[in-house]
Amino acid sequence: MKQNTVVTLAAMKARGEKISQLTCYDYTTARIIDQTGINMILVGDSLGMTMQGYADTLPVTLEEMIIYGRSVARGCQQTFVVLDMPFMSYQVSPQQALENAGRMMKETGVDAVKLEGGREVCDQIRAITAAGIPVCAHIGMTPQSYHTFGGFKVQGKGEDGAARLLADAMAVQEAGAFAVVLECVPPKLAALVTKKLTIITIGIGAGAGCDGQVLVYQDMLGMNGDQIPKFVHCFAQLGQAMTEAFQDYDSQVKAGTFPTAQQTYAKSDCEDEVLARLEENVQTETVKFCSVV
Repeated sequence: MKQNTVVTLAAMKARGEKISQLTCYDYTTARIIDQTGINMILVGDSLGMTMQGYADTLPVTLEEMIIYGRSVARGCQQTFVVLDMPFMSYQVSPQQALENAGRMMKETGVDAVKLEGGREVCDQIRAITAAGIPVCAHIGMTPQSYHTFGGFKVQGKGEDGAARLLADAMAVQEAGAFAVVLECVPPKLAALVTKKLTIITIGIGAGAGCDGQVLVYQDMLGMNGDQIPKFVHCFAQLGQAMTEAFQDYDSQVKAGTFPTAQQTYAKSDCEDEVLARLEENVQTETVKFCSVV
């Protein structure tokens, strides 16, 4: 059994222990994260932007999420893996949501699914959880609905906005979600929601009062240049390190200084003799061919 499960994560909240989560989209990175103590991975539909170059998450398909989710799940022995349900894979009906969530679980090996929305998707959450599939909800600034918000903006402002967000949080908990992501929410409101809920809250741009935090790993590693959201802290500048390494490789290849003898397989004792015979045979065959022509 994995070290991190729905039960162990809930116990962490009960003890007041913070929960760490990062996005991940590939096997290699998943293996690295799995060795670090990070509790959760989110295979987010943010891959549409980070891995595919789209301006938003809307073009990502169910099939693509399954491919990426399967790759990440293979790399995780300890880390709890959550897979995003992409745009229009659950909004039509609870039945659609259940069928697609079931397919995602069966075909990837992840531990839970995530969907965006509050009270309007509670029927979907009930249908999915009734089938034994853990669901993480996502409220506040929900990227799949950013057109409705007029862009990527802070949500829950003012008394009415705060009341709506708290009501959404309570509703997804009642519907059966084991956790809820709070994105771009005022920190005092996020702390209040966390206090009122018995399920886990995971913040992104929602302050330190949440039970856990999630970041896009390319952001926190400085791989996206100057395009860094306000709520991101760069824990390393791997983007610059990668650029310098690629430039160094390019220079050495073009200068003929790579590979060196150290990066070359040693030849056997008989290699010179074998190659000499081979070269002689090739020259002989070439002469025969020219004579025929």
